[in-house]
Amino acid sequence: MKKLFRNKKALSPVVAAIILIAVTVAVSIAVAAWMGALTFTFMGTEELKITNVEFLSGNHVNITLQNTGTSPITVNEIYISGSTNLLPSSITLPANSPQEVQVDYSWQSGYSYQIKVVTSKGNQFYYTATAPSS
Repeated sequence: MKKLFRNKKALSPVVAAIILIAVTVAVSIAVAAWMGALTFTFMGTEELKITNVEFLSGNHVNITLQNTGTSPITVNEIYISGSTNLLPSSITLPANSPQEVQVDYSWQSGYSYQIKVVTSKGNQFYYTATAPSS
């Protein structure tokens, strides 16, 4: 009976090493998942393309915007050749989606116009279009 109590150990070194490795791997996976979620939240890109501009009768201009980024974009301002802001209220474009915006602008046939779109983050996107000749 004395010999039985003398060799009593809580855990063998092999079992202890396996438990430590398992805990380390579990914590590493949890930290990697947390960091991945933070990366996607903070690294959302804001990419906007002006894909088409149509000059319509009645001094209207249709501008087709394409959000090619990974996060929604809020467009606050649209300018044509240095005009005042032509967008009456901000618009939000979901990720990977197009949207057509119509603004009022007095344009002339055959002239080139630079369109500038400003987002809520302050990014500016440009496009140059020529009005059709009459």
